[in-house]
Amino acid sequence: MRDWKAANFDWNKAKAFLVAAEEKSFSSAARSLNLTQSTLGRQIAALEDELGIVLFERIGGGVEITPSGLDLIECVRDMAEAANKLSLIASGKSELISGRVSITCSEAFSAFVLPDFIEEIRNQQPGIIVEIVSSNETKDLKRREADIAIRNHPSKHLDLIAKKVKSSPAYLYASTDFIEEHGPFDDVKSLRDMNFVGLPDNSNWITVLQDMGLEIDESNFTVVTESHLVHWSIVKKGMAIGVMPEIAARNEVNVKKILKDLPGIPMETWVVSHRELKKNKRIRFVYDSLVEYLNRQTA
Repeated sequence: MRDWKAANFDWNKAKAFLVAAEEKSFSSAARSLNLTQSTLGRQIAALEDELGIVLFERIGGGVEITPSGLDLIECVRDMAEAANKLSLIASGKSELISGRVSITCSEAFSAFVLPDFIEEIRNQQPGIIVEIVSSNETKDLKRREADIAIRNHPSKHLDLIAKKVKSSPAYLYASTDFIEEHGPFDDVKSLRDMNFVGLPDNSNWITVLQDMGLEIDESNFTVVTESHLVHWSIVKKGMAIGVMPEIAARNEVNVKKILKDLPGIPMETWVVSHRELKKNKRIRFVYDSLVEYLNRQTA
């Protein structure tokens, strides 16, 4: 027999905790729930007192969930999913999928690949809210820094799920103005004195280019940046030659490949998620749709 006396968990307090964890800010969470920040803070403090654990630590102007909070968050997400499902059934919309899903990927994929994908899936499921976590650093899915990641390597963690999709090689690109001014580029030797966009540390990049037959060194990199968007902006402005995955560069009208016969730089693409994928209908829908979309775009 179920012990109903033990089932005294306060959903309002749990919801305040969940929204604060996803927003990473008490003020943003309060706005989302149409509460004052003090009311939300009291609800979370009351939940901490009831459970006897600390759920958040204040970091700068925001908050970060504690390890104890991470242990609890999946249960609360399940509660939110159940509450949402109950509302959908009651309103006759149980076939719809709604809620937030976060996707992390590089700046290039965030800016040039994801927007069309998001438009496509939201046409199918308007209730889906996609949060783009744009970063050139690898986010930790185990700490729930995102639900889904697009990466250039498989996951080493056994509790993460990864699926390889069709690769989109990267190529050297330059603006049409750059090609008109400095070209024509007939072979790799014609690139020897050209300006390239580089990285703060160009050692690996130089090796890749030299392996492709280019006779270049550090002096060719007249501009350096870690940002993919800044990199691409410099290329479009006609200042230098740069690199970009073909899937991200294909719709750029005034940028062309340098030396079309030059082989692309191989780049693996993996879609990674945590094991909640198996039981969360919302994350599964976005994950499967993303895999299908990337395979279709690189076909």
